Amino acid sequence: MAACAAIGAAKEAQAAFEDMLAVGVQPTHQIFHDMLHVSRDAESLVLIKIINTMKDHGIRPNEVTYEILVMRYTSMLQLELALQCLAQIHAAGLSPTIKTARAVIQSASALGLPRLAVDLAESFEETSIRRLEADAWVDCLIASAEALWEEGVLRTWQKVVHELNITPDEGLCIQVLHTAGRHGHSTLALDAFRVLGRIGVIWQEYHFAPVIEALCKQTRVKDALKMLDMMRSHQIAPLPETAIPISDVVATDSDSIDEAWSHLEALHEEGKTVDTSALNVVIRASVMLGDLQRAMGTYKAAGSLGVVPDVDTYNLLFAGCVAAQHRQLGDRLLTEMKTAGVRADERTYERLVTLCLTQANYEDAFFYLEEMKAEGHVPPHSVYVALIRKCVSLGDTRYKLAVEEMLECGYEVTDALSRFINSGGEEDTQEDRPIHRQSWGPRIVSRKREEFLKGMVGSPQLEAPEEARSSWSSQH
Repeated sequence: MAACAAIGAAKEAQAAFEDMLAVGVQPTHQIFHDMLHVSRDAESLVLIKIINTMKDHGIRPNEVTYEILVMRYTSMLQLELALQCLAQIHAAGLSPTIKTARAVIQSASALGLPRLAVDLAESFEETSIRRLEADAWVDCLIASAEALWEEGVLRTWQKVVHELNITPDEGLCIQVLHTAGRHGHSTLALDAFRVLGRIGVIWQEYHFAPVIEALCKQTRVKDALKMLDMMRSHQIAPLPETAIPISDVVATDSDSIDEAWSHLEALHEEGKTVDTSALNVVIRASVMLGDLQRAMGTYKAAGSLGVVPDVDTYNLLFAGCVAAQHRQLGDRLLTEMKTAGVRADERTYERLVTLCLTQANYEDAFFYLEEMKAEGHVPPHSVYVALIRKCVSLGDTRYKLAVEEMLECGYEVTDALSRFINSGGEEDTQEDRPIHRQSWGPRIVSRKREEFLKGMVGSPQLEAPEEARSSWSSQH
């Protein structure tokens, strides 16, 4: 029987069993275990039949019997049947083997059921003097982190890292960081962050971002601002998106913004470097509240903190100008930006075009569109949509050129935009289903601003403002 079980010879095993009975040899637990093993690839009904035969001979299943069944069910990802066996073990007054418990826990983890896996692991150790192997708890931690299950990660991280002294790898630490950031557990986030440093991982922006998010969930704004400087000290440039959680916390009211500014002043007085992204946090929060005056005041006071505004600083201020439709302030900021030697990026041009479109005279929108293309940027889809909508609303036939150029860049004309054009701007809906698709990728077109001005009856051949023209000509 052992030889048949080793090679999976089911027919030979059945013949040996019948011969054994014929000569009066009574089967034992081991005989039936070999028969179960030899039928490991058969249907479940075959295994149930063997168990019934076992009971007919007065032999009750023991822990090893159920272990064989559970191992077979979990290998086939039949978790429900494995759980039934587990229930039968407890009903029979038996205790599952470590191998049995581990198989069910790992199967639940693999199937994305972390709560079940953790409950099974804790139940086993509470009712047994034996302890699970460490990899079972690691599987529970992985499943909990992948599901962003707060309680499971807290319970299993404590078990794995602090009780079993196991060091997770970078991938698992990142998953734990995401969970900590989502649910605002800064202590857990910092713990995972320290583990990354301990295993020699070079810190990156995506390691810091969840820590900042967790600190913000606990309204620890000053600590979150410190993390921005810590990133810079490790030669990691904070992305604008990295500081968004801080701005979201600060942008609740004016008092919160003032408090954030006081945090920056305190850091400066303590001799710590105030990062430019930290200044941008206060400016963005002010813009979010519609307080352009406060945003400009923060920008003007940057020098008192030893902070030099960057392109993101100006882009945020341009966004405030767009919201306030304040073209004159936008022109002044653009001049200061060029004087400071800050190079415009795609978002800068996008907001300059949008700012021009908020005015009755929007000719400069085409100038900035051409400057954007000359700098090697592909104008975003939103820029063309804004231009088209403005032209259609005012009966400006240049919308046809903008549509043509948008299609040449590989963008789509949506149902909503098409209806807006066909109705002359009267039908304005939020529906956004594409009706044209281009197979080629976006590319920069070479259309010149003069083409937008051709054929315009009574349209003056406007040029860019003298200030903007002189500034741009010196750079290009």
